[in-house]
Amino acid sequence: MFQYWRNELVRALPLRPGDTVVDVGCGSGLCLAGLRAKVGPTGRVVGVEEAPAMVELARAEVERKGWREVTLSTEPAERFSLPAPADAALFCAVHDVLMSRAALDNVFAQLRPGAWVVAGGGKWPPVWNVPLTALVAALHAPYVRDLAAFDRPWQVLEEYVDDLVVTEVAFGSGYRAVGRARAGTEEGPV
Repeated sequence: MFQYWRNELVRALPLRPGDTVVDVGCGSGLCLAGLRAKVGPTGRVVGVEEAPAMVELARAEVERKGWREVTLSTEPAERFSLPAPADAALFCAVHDVLMSRAALDNVFAQLRPGAWVVAGGGKWPPVWNVPLTALVAALHAPYVRDLAAFDRPWQVLEEYVDDLVVTEVAFGSGYRAVGRARAGTEEGPV
């Protein structure tokens, strides 16, 4: 149902062949194919997902397709590590991760300065749109621990990213945020 928006987020990442990209909270791996296509066979895609059932779905797809350049980490975003800094990070529909400074501290410690960052997902629409607000609540409540800050889900991310450009989509019920990791974010926000 939301694959169009996932694809839009992947398209927004200016990846090149040979790049390394981290899909933070990759879930069942619905963005992996698009990311893999952008980095090519010389690149690397790292999916980070702590939910075992989701990782198994993603792993089955990776193995079925024979994607050697895709690896999956079962560590939480707060603890995973990479052998070398990544060129980009994708945060697709991971509100809880975006609200966690511990998770963002660790993710940004894994990125090179100036790495591209794209985030997107649901958000509260304008307050006057009560029917859409009810739909957004029904769609997201089962997957989000805390809907606090759902009006501006990118607000903590702003501390880590320079020139964050946020575009509201879907009548204000979603967003896409694009920017570059700040120099020095490997120790936390500046």
